[in-house]
Amino acid sequence: MKTIKGPALFLAQFAGDDAPFNSWASITKWAADCGYRGVQVPSWDGRLIELEKAATSKDYCDEFKGVAAENGVEVTELSTHLQGQLVAVHPAYDEAFDGFAAPEVRGNPTARQEWAVKQVMMAIEASRNMDIGAMASFSGALAWPYVYPWPQRPAGLVETAFDELAKRWRPILDHAEDCGIDICYEIHPGEDLHDGVTFEMFLERVGNHSRCNMLYDPSHYVLQCLDYLEHIDIYHERIGMFHVKDAEFNPTGRQGVYSGYQSWVDRAGRFRSLGDGQVDFKGVFSKLTAHDFDGWAVVEWECCLKHPEDGAREGARFVSDHIIRVTEKAFDDFAGAGTDDAANRRMLGIS
Repeated sequence: MKTIKGPALFLAQFAGDDAPFNSWASITKWAADCGYRGVQVPSWDGRLIELEKAATSKDYCDEFKGVAAENGVEVTELSTHLQGQLVAVHPAYDEAFDGFAAPEVRGNPTARQEWAVKQVMMAIEASRNMDIGAMASFSGALAWPYVYPWPQRPAGLVETAFDELAKRWRPILDHAEDCGIDICYEIHPGEDLHDGVTFEMFLERVGNHSRCNMLYDPSHYVLQCLDYLEHIDIYHERIGMFHVKDAEFNPTGRQGVYSGYQSWVDRAGRFRSLGDGQVDFKGVFSKLTAHDFDGWAVVEWECCLKHPEDGAREGARFVSDHIIRVTEKAFDDFAGAGTDDAANRRMLGIS
């Protein structure tokens, strides 16, 4: 068994225009002061990273990592959640997702997709330059508007959507293979890869690509009423990243999983700061440890009630308390009899 690394913090929810969240040097120092040992970097945020430079300059990447190290943290992974989302966008979401893209490609879905693919490719190259073996992303979605089968879905609609999704991602996965980088898709509502079955549908279509892996986040499974512990048993060989995020699901006589278009505060299912929700993190850390997950435990703070800085500080302590330092010997070694093959055969009555 291996010991999970951490705690680390995903910086996407914290980057901003005010200090200490507006520069790479200051935000990494703040993260270390909160108790974190690593940070996951949103590759789209120019306040923190120059992605094109990171993709082309090893010197830039060495300097980037050096600043983090001086401040007491290391770079765990790069994230391309927003760019990955734009690899596949259903027309119903064109306007809603346009803000994720560079201004010059907004309003032009073809140009926007080409931009997104280039961004993801650059993040793969930047990961290689930083000697990081995995990158986080979203898959995007073409079939999501049809997630509920009413009206009845035409035969072949979902299959066509997944065929196209795989067609768009296969060259990216092949580039990731060339660079030695795993792509870990966050399994997330709003993406075509939103549960185990949909991940399997995609994985089959990309030829069981070795670089196609999962980012495991139990909060998204709580809100789907999915067994997030059994999920680890089923998919542990494909789980390459771990977001530590809490959630709660409190159905009432008025709302359930879909939550009636309510705000986050008023939804039956909502995200909470670590320890304030319903995720069995003792079970999660135990399962991941037993299956030899040795990646980072990365806090992704999202909460409809608590202040983010409080959630960040509490999250570092929470993860540190849940990481299991694995044992190097069996607990009953003190009672070992020191046997050998001949003794084993005698004990079994084998001549």
